[in-house]
Amino acid sequence: MYNEATDEWVLNGTKTWITNGGIANVHVVVASVDPDLRGRGQASFVIPEGTKGISQGQKYKKMGIRASHTAEVVLDECRIPGAFLLGGKERLDERLALTREGRRSGEHAAMKTFESTRPSVGAQALGIARAAYEFSLDYAKERKQFGRYIIENQAIAFKLADMKMAIDASRLLVWRAAWMAATGKAFEHGEGSMSKLMAGETAVRVTEEAIQIMGGYGYVRENPVERWHRDSKIYTIFEGTSEIQRLIIARAISGLRIQ
Repeated sequence: MYNEATDEWVLNGTKTWITNGGIANVHVVVASVDPDLRGRGQASFVIPEGTKGISQGQKYKKMGIRASHTAEVVLDECRIPGAFLLGGKERLDERLALTREGRRSGEHAAMKTFESTRPSVGAQALGIARAAYEFSLDYAKERKQFGRYIIENQAIAFKLADMKMAIDASRLLVWRAAWMAATGKAFEHGEGSMSKLMAGETAVRVTEEAIQIMGGYGYVRENPVERWHRDSKIYTIFEGTSEIQRLIIARAISGLRIQ
């Protein structure tokens, strides 16, 4: 809600699943400022540390990436000056007016930001996949059963071949999307989503196969692959789930508003 007399915004609500939520020096909040526009009437605000009305809610205990602080951010009558509205009030009013008239698609800048940052998330997933692959490859070349190294068995060797192929394919998608983001090229076919989707699902599949190759040794905390497997799963969830990535790609290649 905007108070024109005092030139300040009053924000209320709770944001969930926020990295560094409640402890960050600066929070950037995307809030609905016109509910009648059904999700298209949004604005972004910068909220500095110490602002009254913003606090940390529940801190989540996660399956993986446990070193990353993830919590709720609670906004309770949080009052911020008009100057903290990204882009300014005049630009916001123009954008909302165009949206009401149907002359604007409603695509928010935050969505474009997500698309351009997804390659970096894909790169993180790729690192986990590569670590699991290299660790299990070394294990397969050193572990002997029935008088020979287990990598000499096709059941193991073929797993490692598929892991390597998926990792390299993911890397090429990430590199392409990162280059496009760096050079300002438009993601016309959802290339950012492609890179994150492929790399995230590759990380889950490769870490699972690494555990399978190592057997019981891969399942215990003595070795890192069980932790990599737990960490990998988040890459099919945050910054847009795998299902959302597929939806973005489908809309981009079809030009249709697929639901």
